[in-house]
Amino acid sequence: MSGDATSIVWLRRDLRLTDQPAFRAAAREGTVVPVFVLDDETPGDRKLGGASRWWLHRSLESLAADLEEKGSKLILRQGRVDHVIPQLCEELGATRVHGVHHYEPWWKEAEDRIADQVEICLHDGNYLEPPGAVTTGSGDPYKIFTPFWKALKERMPPSEISPRPSSLDAPDNWPESEKLDEWDLLPTNPNWAGAMEEEWEPGEAGAVKRLEAFQDDASHYEGQRNCPSVEGTSKLSPHLHWGEISPARVYNRVKDSGGSVGTFLSELGWRDYGQNVIDQFPDYADKPYRDGWDKFEWRDFRSSTVRDEFDAWKKGKTGYPIVDAGMRQLWAIGWVHNRVRMIVASFLIKHLLIDWREGEQWFWDTLVDADYGSNGTNWQWVAGTGVDSNMFVRIMAPLSQSEKFDAADYIRQWVPELADLSDADIHDPPADKRPDDYPEKIIEHKAARERALEAYRAMKG
Repeated sequence: MSGDATSIVWLRRDLRLTDQPAFRAAAREGTVVPVFVLDDETPGDRKLGGASRWWLHRSLESLAADLEEKGSKLILRQGRVDHVIPQLCEELGATRVHGVHHYEPWWKEAEDRIADQVEICLHDGNYLEPPGAVTTGSGDPYKIFTPFWKALKERMPPSEISPRPSSLDAPDNWPESEKLDEWDLLPTNPNWAGAMEEEWEPGEAGAVKRLEAFQDDASHYEGQRNCPSVEGTSKLSPHLHWGEISPARVYNRVKDSGGSVGTFLSELGWRDYGQNVIDQFPDYADKPYRDGWDKFEWRDFRSSTVRDEFDAWKKGKTGYPIVDAGMRQLWAIGWVHNRVRMIVASFLIKHLLIDWREGEQWFWDTLVDADYGSNGTNWQWVAGTGVDSNMFVRIMAPLSQSEKFDAADYIRQWVPELADLSDADIHDPPADKRPDDYPEKIIEHKAARERALEAYRAMKG
């Protein structure tokens, strides 16, 4: 039964009504005022990138419509969240703030500052299990994924999801709200989000559609997820990142699919693992975990040659078709296929010998699922610098990767100047068949490999 209190629901990356614990708790207490604060100051240099801002606009539009159906409203404010939320509590006479735990270091600090001013109740709900819940026999958090996932699986499946509230009690007088369109989250001049608009449907309804579409393929995940020409991945990552659907809902929907669904479930576990890592090492996306990497001689990013090669990588003009397809897909729809993410990251780090943090920052700006924990964990895994990572000396050969995972049609889609080449030629176009408008290789694989290994040996002394 609802009480008489007025509560604020502070929203960040938890933009849903179904299985949303902050809404559930606030609705039990009485009047609910949902609030999203656009705060570009608190995250510092981790404020939202361009692709994330586009997604956020569309997701907030969707959530606002869902709230209106419940007789509620989404209040938008801009500014430092630890100023805005307490001030709004005072305006409303609100007795409590409900929210969902976030583990990025800037959000944890903001939560503490808000808690010094008003009563705040934070709930778990963005992960299968919150960081710190899955520990070793001695009570320590896991650092390595495999034992972490084994221990996490023993706590699965998650509890059944809670339904969205049937209604939300509204205040007699709503506080003032800013207008979403005035935040200028959408690109305009130029509008580079056309392909994103076609590809994605941000919001809870779009997330449910993605889950339903993937459910029938979940049992074939292992055999299809590495083949970029096949729609074998779920494409749920941005919906999960923005909290438009809970991981518990995804897990429970597909867990009995059979086949290789366990591989997909482990990807949900990897998402939890990334939060487990940044909870232990808050600067993980900016600082190598392993000792000695401060001595590694990355190529000088001040050099015009290095900057030109970095630009070629960003624009998908390296001369390696699988790399170029991935980088063009990233620019077009703000997302890259799972296998191709590893290939393009490895190419930047080991073929171009450019610091992995430059790539992580580019992904931060261009991914619609740019996640501090997952992004940093993935880049450090490829670089060999992470707490749990691939070895640096394992250097991916992009040409053979492309052929092995049958990427011909994927390349045709994203590198149209190569579309007329045969399957045999498209992975590594021979000189007499390479179109004039497609660049030569920025560096040969053998030379790149030798240069990378020499730099690694030099670091090791």
